[in-house]
Amino acid sequence: MGFSYKQWVGPFYPDGLNTRFHLAYYAERFNALEIDSTFYGTPKPSTVQRWHDVTPQEFKICPKMPRVITHEARLVEVEALTGEFLDRMRLLKEKLGAILIQFPPDFSQAEMSQLIHFLPMLPDDLRFAVEFRHPSWNKPETAVLQEAHNICWTSADTVYLPRQITPTTDFLYLRFIGPHGRFANKDRTQIDRTADLEQWWQALQPHLQNIQVVYAFFNNDYEGFSPATCNRFKRIIGLEPDEIRPLQQGRLF
Repeated sequence: MGFSYKQWVGPFYPDGLNTRFHLAYYAERFNALEIDSTFYGTPKPSTVQRWHDVTPQEFKICPKMPRVITHEARLVEVEALTGEFLDRMRLLKEKLGAILIQFPPDFSQAEMSQLIHFLPMLPDDLRFAVEFRHPSWNKPETAVLQEAHNICWTSADTVYLPRQITPTTDFLYLRFIGPHGRFANKDRTQIDRTADLEQWWQALQPHLQNIQVVYAFFNNDYEGFSPATCNRFKRIIGLEPDEIRPLQQGRLF
């Protein structure tokens, strides 16, 4: 979840590496990224184009929908804002992954009418994942609504809801969050959650035969240093982890 952390310089990014090269460096070690900056506003076309240009061909970027749509307007009269954001994200072309629509913790099922009005305006050729944080959504009719619009119901390891995987389309979207602000430093692993990660992997097993893609993103608050957590999970599921020890800048650029 994000890649631009000052405390990653040293344990992940080489000292002295210009921040303009951070995304390219990250993309050589992991094959997907959840972009958090889009939550704070729709980026300039030049910014999105650069994300596309500096990453490998198979790399996927999953942007978060702006908070002005989900948190401030709460889906009311957001057609123009949504259209502008989606048009901007289309500049990612083949590298655009699922778009995350994250709702605030107080967005409850009492606002179902706004959601029912909003979902049909999402284009069918793009992928979307919705994250609910209010327990009132934890009902079968929520899954039915998601399935009707071919939208993923995000699975999250967080303090808001119980852990669950409810497939509603042909891909899964997992967010390993942990308690917000748990660690003052984000430069090393500070708690070992291997047992939790193994439980998630076991929970995924029954669904994989009907799933085309699984996106899994990790927050620094989960164990303290998300690049290491990513590699820990890759080992658990049988993927080769990538080296995260910083190399000398002269050997890269």
